[in-house]
Amino acid sequence: MDQDFLPINGTDYLEFYVGNAKQSAMYYQTAFGYELVAYAGPETGLRDRASYVLKQDKIRLVLTSSIVQDSPVSDHVKKHGDGVKVLALWVDDAKKSFEETTSRGAIAVEEPRTIKDEHGEVVVSAIQTYGETIHRFVERKNYNGAFLPGYIKKESELEVKPIGLKYVDHCVGNVGWGEMNKWVEFYEKVMGFSLLITFDDKDISTDYTALMSKVVSNGNGYIKFPINEPAEGKKKSQIEEYLDFYNGAGVQHIAIATDDIIHTVSELRKRGVDFLRVPETYYEDLTDRVGEIEEDIKPLKDLNILVDRDEEGYLLQIFTKPVQDRPTLFYEIIQRKGAKSFGKGNFKALFEAIEREQELRGNL
Repeated sequence: MDQDFLPINGTDYLEFYVGNAKQSAMYYQTAFGYELVAYAGPETGLRDRASYVLKQDKIRLVLTSSIVQDSPVSDHVKKHGDGVKVLALWVDDAKKSFEETTSRGAIAVEEPRTIKDEHGEVVVSAIQTYGETIHRFVERKNYNGAFLPGYIKKESELEVKPIGLKYVDHCVGNVGWGEMNKWVEFYEKVMGFSLLITFDDKDISTDYTALMSKVVSNGNGYIKFPINEPAEGKKKSQIEEYLDFYNGAGVQHIAIATDDIIHTVSELRKRGVDFLRVPETYYEDLTDRVGEIEEDIKPLKDLNILVDRDEEGYLLQIFTKPVQDRPTLFYEIIQRKGAKSFGKGNFKALFEAIEREQELRGNL
């Protein structure tokens, strides 16, 4: 086995550039049960933006808004709407991570630098990935503050109830026509990831839309990035719709793991989160398709949770509708019962559900 030149401990945080971070933070606290833990903005000496850091178990989200007319944040939001800017990776050595990846062809975004405050120091560096998305390497072994130097600890008066979200299972990127292999190669060559699985347009197509997808994973499997590109179909695919409204490549969805999907999804529904719906007929022959499962079918059907099986076990999953008005970013909630895959058996039902929504929007 080759020595892993880019060891990654997990996802450090996901940073979104949004139109109104204060209100987005309320949404993620009330609907998804995240807790406000840190803040940076004018009060901390930041002149052009405000950032709210939210946490639930191992997941950290950073919501950042511009407070001036012209800034990289306001430009990003104007072009893409609310979206993911930073996929931050937790590493032991941010300088070495930067050197290893840039020497293999990564475009440098942020040279390694050390940031400090009274709680210690953090080393950060960053490289470019698809679209305007970046990977930031974060080395925090000498730090015990709320988030990063420059942020202050912050709590909300709001009483927040977590809903069992555990960690980021995978993050999916949508890239343009013919770009998938280029980005798969980037992750293989530049970051030392390996190709885990491939879906072609025969695996993932309905009567109307098709796409291709490949999944890359780092050495320990903590980081998994499916990469999608559109394929020729009779009508506009969901990937094309995303690319049109996001104005380029970007993060399509974030899959978050739970140990009790029935509880998590019940809470999300109660708090007003909208999900895609598959027809009730999906459940008629469910056990014939996936075999015996521990869960009672009725609550799965009531909540519209999907099930799929691979050689190693099964998984339960459900997808939200886009969480902003542009039909771009959405979430997947996933519970794995041994399965290592991504729910291939559900693709057809799922994409037909997405197409129904596209049609309502007039974008099919």
